[in-house]
Amino acid sequence: MKRLFDLLLGVVVLAILALPILVVAFAVRVTSKGPVLYWSDRVGIHNQIFKMPKFRSMRVGTPAVATHLLSDPHSHLTPIGSFIRRTSLDELPQLWSILKGDMSFVGPRPALFNQHDLIELRTEKGVHHILPGLTGWAQVNGRDDIPIPRKVQLDYEYLQKQSLLFDIQILWLTFLKVIKRDGVSH
Repeated sequence: MKRLFDLLLGVVVLAILALPILVVAFAVRVTSKGPVLYWSDRVGIHNQIFKMPKFRSMRVGTPAVATHLLSDPHSHLTPIGSFIRRTSLDELPQLWSILKGDMSFVGPRPALFNQHDLIELRTEKGVHHILPGLTGWAQVNGRDDIPIPRKVQLDYEYLQKQSLLFDIQILWLTFLKVIKRDGVSH
């Protein structure tokens, strides 16, 4: 049921957002050197690595670490990087990962391949047995503002409560957070 929901919603969202996706792609291309998309190595279901696309918001050559680990994240942003991150437009290419089956609309956000503390805690809690998501219970309860142990606890709560209705609730709360630009630190 969840996969069917992801496919149907993915096709509808792609149809609605096709023009904005093209506009953002064009803006990324003309405002900075390098590719439009950044393909990030992420940890998926069963701790398998997959390539997750995002619109490139950082300059080419930025270290592949979580943004909060950069000494001065703002110095690495492209001219429109801050805007597309604050508005979550950089996440739009992840529709590809959802349609492909590497991700779901709702689940724990996929960890970077080198976020060993996060991966280890999720594995201990069994969270690695579910598809990562474009958004999740942790995102609507703090996003960038919560420490990793709390994030994993929220991911574990999602694992225990997951249902179609809970996913719809999380999607609605995500929509409200994005509109308010709540919980985004970079």
